[in-house]
Amino acid sequence: MGFAPGNLVSARGREWVVLPNSTDDFLVLRPLGGLDDDIAGVFVTEGVAPAAFPPPEPADLGDHFSAQLLTNALRIGFRSTAGPFRSLASIAVQPRAYQLVPLMMALRQDVVRLLIADDVGIGKTIEAGLIATELLAVGDARGLSVLCSPALAEQWQSELREKFGLEAELVLPSTVRRLERGRIGSESIFERYPITVVSTDFIKSARRRHEFLRTCPDLVIVDEVHTCVTAVGQGGAGRTQRYELIRDLSADHKRHMIFASATPHSGKEEAFRNLLGLLDPALATVDLEDRRGRELLAKHFVQRRRGDIRRYLDEDTPFPKDRLIKEVPYALSPEYQALFEKVLDYARETVRTDQGDLTKRVNWWSALALLRALASSPRAAAQTLRTRAASAAAHSPAEADAIGRAMVLDQADDEALEAADTTPGADTGDEPGGAAARRLRGFLNDAKKLEGKADKKIGALVKEVKALLAEGCDPIVFCRFIDTAEYVAEHLDKALGKNVAVRAVTGTLPPAERLARIDELTASEGRHVLVATDCLSEGVNLQESFQAVVHYDLAWNPTRHEQREGRVDRFGQRADQVRAITLYGRDNQIDGIVLEVLLRKHEAIRRATGVSVPIPDNNSAVLEALMEGLLLRGQDAEQLSLDLGVREKQESLYREWESTAERERLAQTKYAQHAIKPEEVSAEVAVARAALGTDEDVATCVEHALRALHSTITPTEEGFTATLAPLPVGLQDALPLGRHDPLPFSADLPVRRGEAVLNRTDPSVEAIAHYVLESALDSALDPALRPARRCAVIRTATVSTRTTLLVVRYRFHLELPSRSGTRELIAEDVATLAFEGAPAQARWLDDATAAGLLAATPSGNVPTLQAEQFISRALNGLPDLSAHLDQTGAALADHLRAAHRRVRQASAEIVRGLRVEVEPNADVLGAFVFVPPIVEAQQ
Repeated sequence: MGFAPGNLVSARGREWVVLPNSTDDFLVLRPLGGLDDDIAGVFVTEGVAPAAFPPPEPADLGDHFSAQLLTNALRIGFRSTAGPFRSLASIAVQPRAYQLVPLMMALRQDVVRLLIADDVGIGKTIEAGLIATELLAVGDARGLSVLCSPALAEQWQSELREKFGLEAELVLPSTVRRLERGRIGSESIFERYPITVVSTDFIKSARRRHEFLRTCPDLVIVDEVHTCVTAVGQGGAGRTQRYELIRDLSADHKRHMIFASATPHSGKEEAFRNLLGLLDPALATVDLEDRRGRELLAKHFVQRRRGDIRRYLDEDTPFPKDRLIKEVPYALSPEYQALFEKVLDYARETVRTDQGDLTKRVNWWSALALLRALASSPRAAAQTLRTRAASAAAHSPAEADAIGRAMVLDQADDEALEAADTTPGADTGDEPGGAAARRLRGFLNDAKKLEGKADKKIGALVKEVKALLAEGCDPIVFCRFIDTAEYVAEHLDKALGKNVAVRAVTGTLPPAERLARIDELTASEGRHVLVATDCLSEGVNLQESFQAVVHYDLAWNPTRHEQREGRVDRFGQRADQVRAITLYGRDNQIDGIVLEVLLRKHEAIRRATGVSVPIPDNNSAVLEALMEGLLLRGQDAEQLSLDLGVREKQESLYREWESTAERERLAQTKYAQHAIKPEEVSAEVAVARAALGTDEDVATCVEHALRALHSTITPTEEGFTATLAPLPVGLQDALPLGRHDPLPFSADLPVRRGEAVLNRTDPSVEAIAHYVLESALDSALDPALRPARRCAVIRTATVSTRTTLLVVRYRFHLELPSRSGTRELIAEDVATLAFEGAPAQARWLDDATAAGLLAATPSGNVPTLQAEQFISRALNGLPDLSAHLDQTGAALADHLRAAHRRVRQASAEIVRGLRVEVEPNADVLGAFVFVPPIVEAQQ
């Protein structure tokens, strides 16, 4: 005989549900009550037979917790629910309510074009991942490419795998050859591998770009999209190439495009309009001062700041309350000051040469590199003096400037942050025996002698780090150069002693090894200090293990400081306050210029406007003018402010910067109108969480199950702790590795490593819920190992007459039309149905009353023999209830169909073709009889 999707079958000694994609000869099966990981393929010839879910056995009685435990464990364990959000049951993250807003906006578009512009640390990756997972689950997308910087590629790959179950291949210069070898015939990489994370700068090249455009998936996420847009005549060649790539991808009006950026409106208005035009061409020119224009933008644009969502609906999201900012000056030692002055004199001489424009520009960048390295550390200075200047290979002044800026400055659109921590060179290639070469060797010898006591900067750092550790903070110390980071780590390790672990992470390590080193550092007990370069300033989230950032070296771009501090100041940080300390040389002219002209101005703008925006593109010109004044005219920062030409450039920069910040502030209030009303979100969130188990359901299930298995529960401020030693071996094996014992359970995120949070996606919660359900269905198991049973009789004052509660599992056939064809799915839902009296004359109660019985408090015992009689009557009467169970299933199907239509209201095609039908013969998982004291006394 043939088996249809949704049928129950028996094979290999257990019951299974038949899934779509089965054939007459070969069935795709999921174990009844099992997870997607347990799906198997079985040939019908193996002995597959029809099966019926067995009713509970009257002798298998449990206590008053059983009904609630069974229902909650079932909901928590669902991985394929029938609700309109197909992905929520299967992902390994529980989104905050505000994170569902972009998903709801996306599902109201036939082709998704969305710009997610939420603040740093709010969760743009999760929001974009939710949309992508949903589109893939319903068949609206057949593949996915994430475009991002190389520094973020592995982070995206990890997030997609661990949170959304999507296995993505990395497309980077280091991986492309391996991927190309895996192709079959004339396939492209993107045809062979449907889910990829791609380096934007790798794929934008002419050689790679055309193949990508030809075979790119129909769903693309572009991270940090503001680095991919530009105005006419603004930005470098790299940014222009990125924009052309994204523009050409968006030109396919059937392709879903999801953009993410915390600063979408930073910079030129024209660049912002170019970005909006990628969402909808009309947005490039529409009047955003007009209500209709803003309403059009609101369909594609969502932007929230922390204050907007710190409390959203009835849910609090714990962000750090304060960022304590502190500047710590230090003075150069006499030896260091002497070398600095000698190097400054040498630099002035070399940049005043009359040997031609190319030589002048090479010498300029070499001198600036040497001064910046010397301001960083003696070791970085020594390495710079040993290394040939990259700009010395240039063939023109313009090329020398391009190379020099890339090596020395911290440009806003660095194409390769991976190489940003390489120490630049200062050797311009003079004759080895020449005067310049001899002077450089002398500087090198002097620099080597400055390590240690003569370096007051490292002394100031040690003092600040000790103070942070004493306050209970584990800091990250950010350095500009690899050599500086290694030098700092060595000295901190010696100064802090054996009780503090210190490790350095720099660009010399591949991304995977960086994460491994951080894990090694934070896994150890006690305090720890991480020393890092800006290879960690993006992508890696460190809020679980660190609470402070120390800027050992000043970045020459304020955005880099924001990125560094954003590693710890984000959702998931347990500390109420995070600290940011900036070290600077009081008598170091280089630090003085950067601090006064850039960093303090950035902070002043942020305080005045409430927003933080990147410095405008023309900051390089101002910075170079200031440094030129220092080198050519010997002026310090205060004197430079009197220089008319420099002052005009500086004031022009500030005007543009302040204007940009003001536009960004206005954009938050004027442009980012919410297309989804909070009450709409509230309604959908409530329905989705009720179907999957609320946090209260999870907490009740976990605590009751652990108590029933003889674990010792101890309340804490965050939740409770539970001992694991008494638990069954099978459950202990299912719990995650690296867990604490006793295991802390917190009511909400964030939690420390080795702890658990009471939501359905936590691995420990999943393991407990799965054990509760599986053990309840296995009547042959030792009763002491079964927290829940499938039936019980409870004497309670909650009811006034005998009342029976049924826990019923329904299976539904869903047909979801999409542009890739109709997707057929089998989904599950649970209902609690209650009636008064005998089954043949059942008086059915409303849903709220039925749900209330789950929390009924017992008022006394029921003798076992009498309890078996009550249960037998209820179970023998199940045939009399089948018509009502079928009617309830049909009503649920109608309700689910309406929910799908409501969520996807924009797509007429989906609304017309959507089908939701219930599978007949629902499974009665549990039957629980509640009797009032007076009725029982009369029995």
